Amino acid sequence: MLTPDEVRYIANLARLNLTEEEVQKYSEQLSSILNYVEILKEIDTENVKPIAQITGLSNVKRKDSVSSQKLSEELIKCTPQGIEQNQVKVKSVF
Repeated sequence: MLTPDEVRYIANLARLNLTEEEVQKYSEQLSSILNYVEILKEIDTENVKPIAQITGLSNVKRKDSVSSQKLSEELIKCTPQGIEQNQVKVKSVF
């Protein structure tokens, strides 16, 4: 079990000001967490492959390709707002 001094030291590293009641409470809680981690260390994971996710989904990637700007030019021309330097001019937000 973590001692109150160890909890105070950890709290100091985290720049936390704890009351004595909190020191006692966190001493028990942190000790419980560390005990559980020790139990997990005993599990044999030698033949377990590392995984990032379990759903079977994969990233869909496509090659970047240069396309004509004709479509974007047509879209810019459709705006009811003004156009300045080939961009849609909008009202200032500040």
